Amino acid sequence: MTDQPKPAAPPAPPMASQPMSADLWLTLGFLSMLWGGSFFFIAIAVREWPPFTIVFARVVIAALVLLAVLAVLRPAFRLERRLVLSVLGMALFNNVVPFSLIVWAQGHIPSGLASILNATTPLFTVALLHLAGAERATPMKATGVLVGMGGVALMLARDWGEFGAVEIIPQLAMLAATTSYAISGWWGRRLQKDAVPPLVAATGQMIGSTLMLAPLVLLIDQPWLLPLPGTPAIMSILALGIFSTALAYILFFRVLVKAGPTNLALVTFLIPVSAILLGTLFLGERLTLSQAFGMATIGLGLGLIDGRLFRRRATT
Repeated sequence: MTDQPKPAAPPAPPMASQPMSADLWLTLGFLSMLWGGSFFFIAIAVREWPPFTIVFARVVIAALVLLAVLAVLRPAFRLERRLVLSVLGMALFNNVVPFSLIVWAQGHIPSGLASILNATTPLFTVALLHLAGAERATPMKATGVLVGMGGVALMLARDWGEFGAVEIIPQLAMLAATTSYAISGWWGRRLQKDAVPPLVAATGQMIGSTLMLAPLVLLIDQPWLLPLPGTPAIMSILALGIFSTALAYILFFRVLVKAGPTNLALVTFLIPVSAILLGTLFLGERLTLSQAFGMATIGLGLGLIDGRLFRRRATT
């Protein structure tokens, strides 16, 4: 009697958002602090290190940590060509391009302002998925995109009048970084379709980012010719790689699996809070009135995209 092939397992249903327990709320808050802290660490490191070197060190450290976790947990996966191409695409759009743009921009604008512009990622994600036909935007989401973009336009217009191109170009670089994040969200559907274990995807991204950034660091930055950075810069790079990247990815996937993507999107609201507090308390940064008003407008747009507050009011 010959063995019959086992029927293929049915595809896993899409992750639905579940009510969050107290420990998940704490995890979400801690995750926002880690990602908000990344802007603080970059602001310190960029004073002494060039952008590509900072990003390269960040992804190398994160890759080593994630490889160690991967070796312990040993999730099952098959190394196929499609998987490699998907992971390399995520490495480019989710790490190399946005990380580099953010670090360069933070050499010219405050970390708090950078975090506000980074929070526009859902605006570009909703718009891109709608245009690509991957996910139709509801009227409320479309309104949220328009309101959020209005807040961005307000910030850019006022800063152009006050500072000229000194701050407008770095702000545009931040928006280009968020656009790259949006592209990675669309590209990442390939990994979701292939049911790639999240830890494998995250580790692969960091390894791919390391390979892509190595030639840029060697040809452009040539860090061996630079003076040795001080202790604050070195500690910031270590914290950026270990906590704001490797640990943040682990917490990110924990919330994603247990609470769903909609609840995870709440972290977007919280990141600028910790980034602005750290920048104000330790870096002496201040936001202009137009930037604060723009932040509030972007927050309203994100609230419309998330929708839960308005749905709850409607139900009440």
